[in-house]
Amino acid sequence: MNRRAFISMVGGGFLAAPLVAAAQQAGKVYRIGIIDNEASLQAPRLDAFLKELRNLGWIEGSNLIIEARIGSEAEFLSFARELAARDLDLIFAAKGSAALATRSVVKTIPIVIAVTVDPVGTGLVTSLARPGGNITGTTSMIEDLAAKHLELLKTAVPGIRRVAVLFNNSQIGSVKFARDVEVAAKTLGVQAYSINWDHADRLVSAFGEVKKVRADSLIVGPNILTIRHGGQVAELALKHRLPSMAVAGTVPERGGLMSYGPEQIDLYRRAAHYVDRILKGAKPGDLPMEQATKFELVVNLKTAKALRLTVPPSVLGRADQVIQ
Repeated sequence: MNRRAFISMVGGGFLAAPLVAAAQQAGKVYRIGIIDNEASLQAPRLDAFLKELRNLGWIEGSNLIIEARIGSEAEFLSFARELAARDLDLIFAAKGSAALATRSVVKTIPIVIAVTVDPVGTGLVTSLARPGGNITGTTSMIEDLAAKHLELLKTAVPGIRRVAVLFNNSQIGSVKFARDVEVAAKTLGVQAYSINWDHADRLVSAFGEVKKVRADSLIVGPNILTIRHGGQVAELALKHRLPSMAVAGTVPERGGLMSYGPEQIDLYRRAAHYVDRILKGAKPGDLPMEQATKFELVVNLKTAKALRLTVPPSVLGRADQVIQ
């Protein structure tokens, strides 16, 4: 599939599903757009989203047409402009960065999100309970799990004493996460140092501060910057020989030690229900955003070996994914 994919799928596996057209307006064909940086529409997260739409009665080629733009985050704004010019009933901007780009050019078309770390702090919605405007969906906000992050990291690496928390002081959820780690650190006998990272260009200098406080471990809090720069975070953590714990599973996938966060496939699947409700007439601003309820622990054993660490069986036994 081309990185700039225009897909209006008619036929294929989706036509094999039973038609449930009675739930929608008889005879109307709805058009939705998709903006994401997954590898393709067949990638696990998007596949789960599309299958759930099918289960809800939305059959491509019968009552639904999809126009997808799949590519890098740098392309999101141009994708949004293209879709804004088309006659769409809804746009599924899967990630928070896609939603921010889409919102900048789309004012009335409903927008559904699946994964975003701080929709209130980034200004996407007014509140989780009453989003207002034209945006709603599911959120991966997990700042309440800050203590869990530190606990898991200390269990995996018992000798840590000074943990640096990489956070973004322009995002409310990220700030709260850093404060919660500091509180948890006191009970676990660890010193926590919050290091601000609020711009992509400041990542190297942020790690300079991490080195200055002599941190021996790193926690990467919820931060929209991590979506795009998680690989660089993982690379720098390894360079500085810091065992790391992150919110996003993409960090250990790119070389970080561990992550604990929402199961994103579940968020994509649940986002399909928002699409269903909106296409049936609900207003996005009236639909409360749902927070993640399923979480997964990812451990990268290759990174552990590079750091000369032995991850305890108690941690490996709890892991949902182990990267060899």
